[in-house]
Amino acid sequence: MTVDQILTNHSGIGVKTLRLSFPYYCEVDACQLNRWLQIAITPGIEEVTLFLPPNYKKKYSFPCSLLFGGCGNSIKYIRLTECAFHPPVGFVCLRSLTKLHLYQVRITGDELGSLVSNCFALEKLELKCCDRLIFLKIPLWLERLSFLVVSECYKLQVIESKAPNLFTFRFFGGPVRLSLGESSHVKNLDIQLAYRPNSLLYAITELPSAAPNLETLTVTSVNEIVNTPMAADKFLNLKYLRIHLTGFSKAFCPDYDYLSLVSFLDASPTLETFILSVKQNDMKHDSVFGNALHVGWIPAHKHSRLRKVQIIGFCSAKSMVELTCHILENATSLESLALDTIFDQFDQGTVVEHGDCRRRCVQKYSGCGLISREMILEAHEALRVVSIYIIGRVPPAVQLNVRGPCSQCHKLP
Repeated sequence: MTVDQILTNHSGIGVKTLRLSFPYYCEVDACQLNRWLQIAITPGIEEVTLFLPPNYKKKYSFPCSLLFGGCGNSIKYIRLTECAFHPPVGFVCLRSLTKLHLYQVRITGDELGSLVSNCFALEKLELKCCDRLIFLKIPLWLERLSFLVVSECYKLQVIESKAPNLFTFRFFGGPVRLSLGESSHVKNLDIQLAYRPNSLLYAITELPSAAPNLETLTVTSVNEIVNTPMAADKFLNLKYLRIHLTGFSKAFCPDYDYLSLVSFLDASPTLETFILSVKQNDMKHDSVFGNALHVGWIPAHKHSRLRKVQIIGFCSAKSMVELTCHILENATSLESLALDTIFDQFDQGTVVEHGDCRRRCVQKYSGCGLISREMILEAHEALRVVSIYIIGRVPPAVQLNVRGPCSQCHKLP
């Protein structure tokens, strides 16, 4: 049965959901596609999803006129991929829209602003690879908007949101000027500067003032050219901090001082959980073996609320050992410290949450992730570090959980 036949059979009976997906090799006839949309988009429709092949955003523009005359007022969810979308000024045809997802869509900041300004029911907005966006401005009256994702919109320079109840914001892209309003209610933020250095520097210098009510923060960095400086402002409400450092297929930048992450702890007086994960295929930092350990040389700030700490990819790097020792000496309410000497992206979290140090293959799940020979050797070095430098510093009230290489999957030939 053809698409024409299917849509004709449903014509006049009230289509609720329309999902059109074309394979990458398909040639799409714009006139035919418009006819299909016209048949389906009638009063009462609630979802419109359109997946076009790559590069069709240069060839096809979604016909906004089909949403006129009340046809768009019932739509709750729109997902557009690989097309242009040019809503006119004063576009008020999506009064019931709660979710808008645009991927590889040609739309300007003015056009997007005109669109969302009249979507009073909007709750979730996701924008990915929209290369015409230079600015994103969200008005005060979008009171229901609680979830915002902006990813790989590389020309974007400004994100300004006055939405009073925006709760979760995820950002992946280049450095932007971020303004979330003086009374920002953003509590969950996940940020990474895409393939650029110094995500940590950006986070600690920009975010305390841009998002003062943060409670959960995740920062991912692929490279830090400078060490993390002391913060001028504080994360006064931050309770959960996760920092993920990745060297992709190589070592994470060997000049970075892990101990400088103390700046985040000092800037977060209410922090309760700190997770540091380091993904690398080799370790090039100076090892604690053969280098003097410096503990207590930085001004001591008591991290009085910090209760749980986990370091995934714990290694013999001197500065990482110094960071761990600093936490043990200054986190006066610490309850648990978990050190996992292997970074396995498929096997994280159980050590902190349950104190179970077994690998997932031992727990009768699927096998462990593939780990380089260099990092398996490094994991054994890290176990030596724990026995020599860490165990003797652990207070009696702190539960120490250490996880080494998998006895089955991480054997060396």
